[in-house]
Amino acid sequence: MPPADTRASTGNHRVDASASPSSNQNPNSPESERMSPGHPGYLRMRLALFTAGLATFALLYSTQALLPAISDDLRVQADQASWSVSAATFGLALAVVPLSALSERFGRRAMMTVSLTVAVVLALLVPFAPDLGWLIGLRAVQGAALAGIPASAMAYLSEEVHPKALIGTIGLFVAGNSVGGMSGRIVTGWVADAWGWRAALAAVGVMALLCAASFRMLLPKARHFTPASVSPRALARTLAGHLSDPLLCRLYAIGALFMTVFGGVYTVIGYRLVAEPFGLSQSLIGSIFLIYLVGTVSSAATGKLVGRLGRRGALYVAVSTTAAGLLLSLLNSIPAVLAGLVLITAGFFAGHAAASSAVSRTAKTGRAQAAALYQASYYIGSSLGGALGALAFHAAGWGGTVAMGLVAVGGAAAITVYATRKAVAERRAEAARRDLCGVPA
Repeated sequence: MPPADTRASTGNHRVDASASPSSNQNPNSPESERMSPGHPGYLRMRLALFTAGLATFALLYSTQALLPAISDDLRVQADQASWSVSAATFGLALAVVPLSALSERFGRRAMMTVSLTVAVVLALLVPFAPDLGWLIGLRAVQGAALAGIPASAMAYLSEEVHPKALIGTIGLFVAGNSVGGMSGRIVTGWVADAWGWRAALAAVGVMALLCAASFRMLLPKARHFTPASVSPRALARTLAGHLSDPLLCRLYAIGALFMTVFGGVYTVIGYRLVAEPFGLSQSLIGSIFLIYLVGTVSSAATGKLVGRLGRRGALYVAVSTTAAGLLLSLLNSIPAVLAGLVLITAGFFAGHAAASSAVSRTAKTGRAQAAALYQASYYIGSSLGGALGALAFHAAGWGGTVAMGLVAVGGAAAITVYATRKAVAERRAEAARRDLCGVPA
């Protein structure tokens, strides 16, 4: 999960004690008692959260680089095999809000431990799935289990870490997310070349098991968490308030549309590269995911871009970059396809960072729930992108997937244009009101 996702989760604004994760901080615990560099548990905590992030995203997208091999072995089409990815992200999208609420009652550490344990157990069962139906079912449950990690990690950090050390600590957790998402795909690609896709998934499961064991041993016990009862009615009021906010809804839609493009492209790209005129091996296809490093740089640079151009200006840049990458990827040339993927990845991460960071600034209360809703829409976009991208590829080849991506990018552009016109109209109305009242600008 890119950095901007996390910033929304650390705010201390709330509707009531039952609705906001930040409400569970013990008001009697001084900041000096929270973990910071030099604290005995600080390094252990950072390493623990890094391993949790690594395991989470290695497992979540573990089948994505293997889809051509899964299709060949199970004799299914791309649009069918793609559900092994979409089911996991859809499960996470559905579970992230409920599990964030449950962590209020049972604790962040307990939620993360149970979630990671269940996901690892399922990861060790996934390689033995007898058919596609079992594979999709296990992956859906696994995705739902993994939702407990992002739902609880940011709240744990905001409660246990000194504010001055919080940004750096979140950065390492995000790094674990990025490294996990990238390494999981690369490992599966190389192992699948030698021993098949089932062995590749088993390798990721073993890696996640080691991460889970390290996480449990390293993560210090929570010292500043106070259990709170979970009020479904209060939570529903908070969520309804966010969903009735037009700006938040636009940000949720933009995040979902960008992720639709990204999920579709990376779900289908393996099918294109394994076929002629490219004919790449499974290991080389897995290595393509090193391009994710571009996204890490892009999301980090988005803050400066927003500072110069504003949020909507940054979104226009992201839309243009993503669209240019989609068009460039149509060429039957490895350098052109790789350059297209670089642009798509950079544009996606920039757009995602701009939209998700704006959620934390827009939500004045219940920021944790606002962030959870963004994550839900984000992963719904991933699920739809994977399914629709594969369906378009089956119907019209790579050109169909690109067309689907351009429609989604166009939707994000249309929302941004609407927001721009609305902002201009509001500024003009405000200027007219000031002139009428004789108030200086």
